[in-house]
Amino acid sequence: MRPAIELTTFKLADGLQLADFIAANADVDPWLRRQRGFVSRMLLQKPDGTVVDLVVWERAADARASARRLMRELADSPVHEAIDQGTVCWSVSPIAHLVP
Repeated sequence: MRPAIELTTFKLADGLQLADFIAANADVDPWLRRQRGFVSRMLLQKPDGTVVDLVVWERAADARASARRLMRELADSPVHEAIDQGTVCWSVSPIAHLVP
C-alpha cells in the first residue's frame, strides 16, 4: 500500500482572491480531517493565478472515495462557487518515490 496525492488545479471565480477561497473552505477542512486515510492538505497559488490544492492520502482508494463523498455531502458548500469550474483539473496518483 502506497500513499497517494490528490492534485487539483483551477482558477478562482471572478474577483476572488486566495484568501476568499481559503475562507470558503471553512466546512471542507474539518470534513477532510474526518475522512479515512486523510494525511494533510496544502493550498498554494502559482504566479499565473492557478490554485493548486494538494491532498496527501494513505491510499489512492481513500482519496477517490472521499472525493465522491465530498461532492455529495458538501454539495452546498460555498467552496464550489469560489472555483471557476471550467478550469478544474483533478487527479489521484500513488506516490512512486518519496524522500522523507
